[in-house]
Amino acid sequence: MMHPKSRHVVDARYLEPPEPFVQTLDALDSLPAGEKLLLLLFREPHPLYAVLQKNGYRHECELLPDGTFEILIWRA
Repeated sequence: MMHPKSRHVVDARYLEPPEPFVQTLDALDSLPAGEKLLLLLFREPHPLYAVLQKNGYRHECELLPDGTFEILIWRA
């Protein structure tokens, strides 16, 4: 899936927990240095934010009109 914010996308909008969390961490493990990961969800992943911070990642979140949360993640 190509997206203007990142070529690395985890579209987890229709997955059941804990799949979005697991897929996001797996994608971050293989993310090339200097690249960003875009996570798409229908709810804001507050538990994930603590794990990201603990592991040296930053993020920004945008809520789209269709209810999708776009969370852009990168290593700090």
